[in-house]
Amino acid sequence: MAEKQIMVKIDHVSKEYRLGAIGGTTLREDLERFHAKIRKKEDPTLKIGQKTQEYGKRFMALKDISFEVEKGEAVGIIGHNGAGKSTLLKLLSRVTAPTKGSIGMNGRVASMLEVGTGFHPELTGRENIYMNGAILGMSRAEIGEKLDQIIAFSECGEFIDTPVKRYSSGMYVKLAFSVAAHLDSEIMIMDEVLAVGDMKFQQKCLGRMGKAANSEEKTILYVSHNMNTIRQLCTRCLVLDHGELIFDGGVERAIDLYMDTAVKNGSVDIDLKNKRMAHLPPVIKAKMTHVHLVDKQVPVYEFEEKLKFDLSVEAKTNISNLSVRAEIRSADGGSVAAGILQEFTSFFAGRSKILEMELLLRGLVPGKYFVLLVIYNVNEMGTYDDLDAVFPAFTFEIQDSKHALKINWNVNAWGKIRLDDLKCVGERDDS
Repeated sequence: MAEKQIMVKIDHVSKEYRLGAIGGTTLREDLERFHAKIRKKEDPTLKIGQKTQEYGKRFMALKDISFEVEKGEAVGIIGHNGAGKSTLLKLLSRVTAPTKGSIGMNGRVASMLEVGTGFHPELTGRENIYMNGAILGMSRAEIGEKLDQIIAFSECGEFIDTPVKRYSSGMYVKLAFSVAAHLDSEIMIMDEVLAVGDMKFQQKCLGRMGKAANSEEKTILYVSHNMNTIRQLCTRCLVLDHGELIFDGGVERAIDLYMDTAVKNGSVDIDLKNKRMAHLPPVIKAKMTHVHLVDKQVPVYEFEEKLKFDLSVEAKTNISNLSVRAEIRSADGGSVAAGILQEFTSFFAGRSKILEMELLLRGLVPGKYFVLLVIYNVNEMGTYDDLDAVFPAFTFEIQDSKHALKINWNVNAWGKIRLDDLKCVGERDDS
């Protein structure tokens, strides 16, 4: 029997952050805050009505995590927002170091954590391919041998000699995935890489990762909120919850546990400031900062009740024609329905607004649902660019205590949408 080859070893790893040690403000604002503090004055950078933030608090993003991954394994990593998934991938990619414990990587690592990571915006697509290969230790000749494959797979051939700062988010993802999947590496680390692109390209990516794991014996660590892609690619799954590894085993059991923890952790007040899907461009023009489910203590709704929520949005630049999209996903990540704001709103740079939103949950059958919130900008041509997206922005549950059916709803056969009841408007003899 062949000896198992361990490619990734995580041994009692913890990661602690000190909140506020490195803020999201400018150096000037940090200096102004420091100067006010030593003079015992109010923080001059706070907005009207905002309370003083507490700095120096410690937060454990990961708590004593241990696991091993063998050569050729495709391992899914799932958990709600804030569970520690992205922190774990950053540790594995050596973006940051663990506070405690050790990490062993037996091979070269190709990671795709966020759009733009590892890409220089001023360089062309072709130049970025060579740069990423050089980072992995490949020679120019070795990269050249794979260049045509990378360009063809990415479907960006027409724009390969254009600076990537002009790429759409979809093009960014396609090229970044193609680079990570084709260059010589033994370990691939992917964070929400299939959030953009048409279904055909998503399936092509899954097929490529499956081939990498099976025939090329690459080791894959894959984070996603789409449970269907987890099922399709992975043979093993880790579940994280509040920084702890609560399950390591079969995919179906992991998904069931993830659904339970997602709804258990459901809230009616959700901070979105540090949540942003990886497929989005690195330049932030507008950001959703908070969502509040109105008139709710717990996120549970009756059949055909209105979902009311206040969405806080902050603009970094002047924006016209901003709209909102709420995509409702089933527990396995599949698309169920969507609501689109038909009216546009505008923002001045540095201003924030609270958008009071309503969506009639018409036809949704009882069950657990996840919401993908997107703010996007519509241009004169009628096309749009996503400015910010969070999934899941929040979770909710539908119950039906008023319109109980005489038979149980067969979700697998009849779907998640219950149309208006069929009506028999008359009877007559057939003779």
